[in-house]
Amino acid sequence: MTYCFTKTLNTSFDEAIEQATAALKEKGFGVLTTIDVKKTLKEKIDADFRPYTILGACNPNFAHQALQNEPKIGTMLPCNVIVEEVDGAIEVSAVDPLASMQAVENPALEGIAREVQSLLKEVIDAL
Repeated sequence: MTYCFTKTLNTSFDEAIEQATAALKEKGFGVLTTIDVKKTLKEKIDADFRPYTILGACNPNFAHQALQNEPKIGTMLPCNVIVEEVDGAIEVSAVDPLASMQAVENPALEGIAREVQSLLKEVIDAL
């Protein structure tokens, strides 16, 4: 089983972030965090890295349902979406929540994870 969904875009890095953020919003997700990995690695350890941004996406309704069924599930939230430059191309990838929820072993989460999985696939497909 793969742990993410990926699509290559024919756009700039910044435009890909904007498109991903807009597509997430259309499916009920907000971006809670934005981590510029390239900038952070340069600042913290003076390492050069390719353009790479992590968007911490959250759908409040599904997060609430998951938290009601598994109080510690917050350790696995939010759903991360990455925008990265790979060999000159821009890729956007979203975590597969079904793959990550398998580690929790709580059957009550499976239906929630399947619904979020479907929405995140739609986000990536819409780009």
